[in-house]
Amino acid sequence: MTRPRCHCRISYCPRVRTFRPAGRQGAETVEISREEAEALRLKNIKGLDQTAAAAEMAISQSTFQRILTSAYKKVSEALIHGRPIVISDRAES
Repeated sequence: MTRPRCHCRISYCPRVRTFRPAGRQGAETVEISREEAEALRLKNIKGLDQTAAAAEMAISQSTFQRILTSAYKKVSEALIHGRPIVISDRAES
């Protein structure tokens, strides 16, 4: 049996959930979770260090780092390959 998923505290809900490169219609999308978007916001926009950001989300530092690493990989893939980014409501599994 797998360990139950912890619930992250998310303080921000983005109004815009889809970002598309100009001139790209019908491209395969890259989906990031709200947890990943929140981790990016806390680290890069608010400028919090990993300890403070993890505390803000009520998760461990290692969980925060895993979420942030996943978000960086997905956003990088979207930028390099010119794919749209969609912020989803469903949690990562």
